[in-house]
Amino acid sequence: MFIEHVNLTVSNLPRSLKFYRRLFGWDVRWQGTTTGGTPAAHLGDERCYVALFEAPKPGRWAIDYEAVGFNHFGVVVDDLDAMTRRLDELGAEHGLEQDYEPGRRVYFIDPDGIEVELVQYQDAVV
Repeated sequence: MFIEHVNLTVSNLPRSLKFYRRLFGWDVRWQGTTTGGTPAAHLGDERCYVALFEAPKPGRWAIDYEAVGFNHFGVVVDDLDAMTRRLDELGAEHGLEQDYEPGRRVYFIDPDGIEVELVQYQDAVV
């Protein structure tokens, strides 16, 4: 069993596509519109992906660890230091770094204020 996808609502689909593709090198699996006419895309590989849907009205995600709801999603990376440098190149806000068993983590904020965790495990994870 595994999580197949995460679905994010973003304010600007082309901007989010560019950001996530440059950060992770993910392929566009699908791009078009939903049955309701919303611009959308899927980024990832044949096993799992991030679905991006463009919001019909403006806004920004509010991270609230005190309330019930979504906080962040995590992506396993091979080289956390290289990914942190790439975040700097992209101008992404990041800061919280944690190093505890079984791996190291860096948290960043995407262009819409959504928190994402990058984690590099000490041992390979399937």
